[in-house]
Amino acid sequence: MAGDARIYVFTAFEQSGDAHAAPVIAAIRSMDPGARIVAWGGERMARAGAEMRGRTAEDGTMGVRALSKVFAVRRIAQEVDRFAREHGVTVHIPVDSPAANFPLCARTKRRGAKVVHLVAPQLWAWGPWRIRKLRRLTDHVICLLPFEQSWFRERGVAATFVGHPVINAPDLETVGGWSPASEQASGAPRVLLLPGSRLHEVDRNAAVLLDCWEAIAAKHPAAVATVCAANEGVRRRFEQMTAGRPIGRRSMVVGEIDATARWCDFAIAVSGTVSLDLTRARKPVIGIYRATALSCAIGNRVLTARDRLLPNILARRRIVPEFVPHSGSSQPIIEAALRLASDSVWRAEISRDLEGVARLFGGHDPGPEAARVILAVAQKCERESGGRG
Repeated sequence: MAGDARIYVFTAFEQSGDAHAAPVIAAIRSMDPGARIVAWGGERMARAGAEMRGRTAEDGTMGVRALSKVFAVRRIAQEVDRFAREHGVTVHIPVDSPAANFPLCARTKRRGAKVVHLVAPQLWAWGPWRIRKLRRLTDHVICLLPFEQSWFRERGVAATFVGHPVINAPDLETVGGWSPASEQASGAPRVLLLPGSRLHEVDRNAAVLLDCWEAIAAKHPAAVATVCAANEGVRRRFEQMTAGRPIGRRSMVVGEIDATARWCDFAIAVSGTVSLDLTRARKPVIGIYRATALSCAIGNRVLTARDRLLPNILARRRIVPEFVPHSGSSQPIIEAALRLASDSVWRAEISRDLEGVARLFGGHDPGPEAARVILAVAQKCERESGGRG
């Protein structure tokens, strides 16, 4: 490692990874002010104070489909390897996206860096045989879900649960933002539609969301809906996909998940971390993810977990309806949506179950806790190399 300053390298390839890394970067800057923090990632990491070497987590820049291309991954790996060779790296922190990050970890490990995975690879859900590869390519795994710490430790991987930045975010009641119009405030039931954070998710699921909403509106004339798009690209694509369909008492906002989750009676959401936003708000959610029949068949063989939606996984039982993945008719999803719209007792029962799930995360502050894990690994690296410490 060149000089006395520790060098931390973060690599993130999704907007979610950019969001996960930013508070950790800010915490490291506070705890180790002399450190150099270098990143391949997105705008949030830059705002947190990282020295950006590549924008790999920007909207539309390096999505999952691009990352599946060998040449894109190889180019980033070469850049990281070159930096590690020229400057030395104390700790490499790959953020989620194991398919993209594993090749980078192999290179930084060979350069003498310690590797701390921020966001544990979900080997418990699929590909548990990859644990051997993970053991070779990590010194510690930072876990965002409560059960992951013991799962990895039992398999010989050092792991620490630090909480989740969604569940452990500031109290919803203190968060400002969007306020409903008078029609939205007075209507019932209040339905939140969440079309996903990636354009291909909107392509697959927009029609199903509208099918559910139209069925609810036909049965409940006073019902109101809000579509919350994750970003402007999702908003535009959703409007394109649903052009010409009746709008009814429906509006759209961008990026207001906290406020809209607080507003709704229940949500219909494309499967993802957003289900934890609903858990934090204690609001029922139907998880959906449309796929082809072939993809469903393959997924059901590869995925080892019975449930795919995070609230159900964490509760270890089915507490909210999920259709992940789902092919064929939208009718089963519509029926679940109509039941939630009509059955306030069921909604209250789900809210109580979600309260229990949220309590699993109590008492954690993910950013500083993750930073302390990373700093401890850096100190261990220095002791082993006879450097400062």
